[in-house]
Amino acid sequence: MAIIAALHHVTHYRYDRPVTLGPQIIRLRPAPHCRAAINSYALKVTPAEHFVNWQQDPSGNWLARYVFPEPVREFRIEVDLVTELSIINPFDFFVETDAETFPFAYPEELRAELAPYLVTEPAGPLLTEFLATISREPTNTVNFVVDLNARLAGAIAYGIRMEPGVQEPEHTLGIKSGSCRDTSWLLVQILRHLGLAARFVSGYLIQMKADIDPLEGPRGTDKDFTDLHAWAEVYIPGAGWIGLDPTSGLLTGEGHLPLAATPHYRSAAPVSGLASYAETSFDFEMSVARVHEVPRITLPFSDESWQRLDALGEQVEADLQAGDVRLTMGGEPTFVSVDDQTGEEWNIAAVGPTKRQRADVLIRRLRERFAPGGMLHYGQGKWYPGESLPRWAFALYWRADGEPIWRDASLIAREPGAPAGQDRELEAGATMAEAEALAEGLSDKLGLGADYVVPAYEDTGYWLLKEAQLPDNVDPLDPRLADPEERARMQQVFQLGLGKPRGYVIPVQRWQSQAGDKRWRSEKWKLRRGRLFLVPGDSPVGYRLPLGSLPVVPKAAYPHIHPQDPMEARPPLPRAAGGFGPAADPPAPEAPIQVEAPFPHQMSRSVEASGASAQDRTEQEIGGEHVRTAISLEIRDKVLCVFLPPVERLEDYLDLVASVE
Repeated sequence: MAIIAALHHVTHYRYDRPVTLGPQIIRLRPAPHCRAAINSYALKVTPAEHFVNWQQDPSGNWLARYVFPEPVREFRIEVDLVTELSIINPFDFFVETDAETFPFAYPEELRAELAPYLVTEPAGPLLTEFLATISREPTNTVNFVVDLNARLAGAIAYGIRMEPGVQEPEHTLGIKSGSCRDTSWLLVQILRHLGLAARFVSGYLIQMKADIDPLEGPRGTDKDFTDLHAWAEVYIPGAGWIGLDPTSGLLTGEGHLPLAATPHYRSAAPVSGLASYAETSFDFEMSVARVHEVPRITLPFSDESWQRLDALGEQVEADLQAGDVRLTMGGEPTFVSVDDQTGEEWNIAAVGPTKRQRADVLIRRLRERFAPGGMLHYGQGKWYPGESLPRWAFALYWRADGEPIWRDASLIAREPGAPAGQDRELEAGATMAEAEALAEGLSDKLGLGADYVVPAYEDTGYWLLKEAQLPDNVDPLDPRLADPEERARMQQVFQLGLGKPRGYVIPVQRWQSQAGDKRWRSEKWKLRRGRLFLVPGDSPVGYRLPLGSLPVVPKAAYPHIHPQDPMEARPPLPRAAGGFGPAADPPAPEAPIQVEAPFPHQMSRSVEASGASAQDRTEQEIGGEHVRTAISLEIRDKVLCVFLPPVERLEDYLDLVASVE
């Protein structure tokens, strides 16, 4: 969050007699490359009888040239500016490949432009000795300049020096002390002797008292303050000018407001000009004040503000209730790892080796805590643009009336590698025989019969064509394709075997007629190729059903799924009974859907199912009642997965879930 700060700066010269001032150059306006936003700026100069021209020097810095036609008894400069101090990452830059390693050479065209910033002054014995201690072995350029800046901050003690001018580098190294401008000019000369373009910068430094003290390292200022300051900038191709503050040993941040950046310190003086002789008194004043700041983590609302916010919230709540406005709220908490804090999956990557395991543990803990009868749902998550596959999502659903949706959580496989708790950790993967058995049992449970279970296969023709496109000496089990997803997809298909089922499908749709005990209906899908071949892809079987290969259904007879109107009045849900039987049948719609025969040759054949709870089974023919939704079962990542079809009513979905359990 930004802090809006107001800076006030006054420089006041008083003379004991009228003096003649030559043109006065004032460099107290933030330079164009200042990274902090300047919301307002004002420069007031006294006496008022003067002429002023705003200019930009050869380095692009702002300067104001004042001319005083009459002798003066005072010369007063007053600066007021308002700046927005937002956190700046000083390392937010890229470096050209050729400049990533020091030492490097500037391209000739660039070197010509940087010529003024490469001019060196003769090095004395101490500077020569210091330069000799700097290694020229290849190293990372950014690390090199950061370390050099920090080293100089440790070697030269900071001192306030009121004398005008800048010390020679030799003198600063000799006494090992200097003001900010002395150390900065020393750093500029060191960088230039090392072949790096550098410039001298004068500016304002604003430092605000931290909201809380750091746990480690030195404390900052104990009050807000501002002052004139100096630092250096080094030019690195790709990154541009990088600010180095040798007083602190750090890179410049949002509090460094450059006023002038020039090849030589003489061209960066805040005020320069001539005056006739007089006794002069000098006053100097600088202050900074916080104009506005928003609450943040380290400086939250005051108790009074919280009380006002709470009162406002209560008023809004009362207004919403009076208007019968109902709200839902969602959130996405972000988790970090306590034992793998640098892992990509907990910082930048969407998925990783342990995230699913942790999610599985969390969703089961939430079930134990909030919803002992809840259903654990493992499904498809968000699918972002540019990503070839969707992400995963774990969910928990439960009934507000306390009735269970799913009773035995141990039937739901844990993620491989997740702590087992009281359940046995998944050790061996499920088999296709188990998938077939579950499909047949589920079909019987729904009153359809095992002969409505259809095996689903990967498209043999498609994958044989893919195999034929491989080089002669490449095995499809190790296709060596450049695309890792395509390679994994081909390996998976050929490891399974083209002649083996990928999964099982049960065409099913809710039976809307109120006649008899029928709950669900099915259809024996007729396919030109005799088998159900899936659309190629990675998605679950239910997303890859070849519905376009099924017999064409007239629009008037197509079995569309029409979800229940969310605004429709609904009676209480039926009680859970391990599958809705006659005692807990869901209420029928106000106008039950009656399927009428659109063609005179519609045929329907009833077959009595075996068992005491048998119900009519309907085998569909062309022109009869059609089903275009299905339950699908398949093994994914060694886990037997059941994918449920879309249904119109919540009662139907609960029926399917209970039947699966």
